[in-house]
Amino acid sequence: MADQPEAERCDAVRNRALLLDAAAALVAERGADAVTMDAVAAKAGVGKGTVFRRFGSRSGLMQALLDHTEQELQHAFMYGPPPLGPGAEPIDRLVAFGRARIALVDLSGDTLRAVEDSPELRFGSAPRQVSLTHVAMLLRAAGTEGDIPLLAHSLLAPLEASLVMHQIRAMHMPIERIADAWEDLVRRVTESPAGH
Repeated sequence: MADQPEAERCDAVRNRALLLDAAAALVAERGADAVTMDAVAAKAGVGKGTVFRRFGSRSGLMQALLDHTEQELQHAFMYGPPPLGPGAEPIDRLVAFGRARIALVDLSGDTLRAVEDSPELRFGSAPRQVSLTHVAMLLRAAGTEGDIPLLAHSLLAPLEASLVMHQIRAMHMPIERIADAWEDLVRRVTESPAGH
């Protein structure tokens, strides 16, 4: 009896991972727009109700999938080697963050875009808040002048999956060009005005 709650927790973790793996496979096969709760349930071999109980809605499922995808990037910028991680100059870390985010969109853009398309998650998701906090911290550490919270939001805008995917797919821009433009933007925003 004493082991039963622990076994249930392990089972719940295993089922969550199974559902997220099924959703990720469907995104890779069909794109995020084609992923439904029914399709995830069928792919995972569970009932549709299980998927709804675990994630609440399709938006909740996509948010969980995004959290799963974002954890690696967050770990890299919090604990990884420089220039993305600690130990490099703040501006170099900010440039590396944008480049890493653009690379993530290149790999998982459909999932990221699906969350952006959800009004309740687009600007309030936990991964976005972590990114905002990180960008604002780097701006402050670099001694950037101005409204730091607003600058952080403004700097995240060109990294949104919808825009980056449009630049890649519709405008046929190479990733390197988009990343170089990000670096140029960061350096312009953070340079000190003349006389400072």
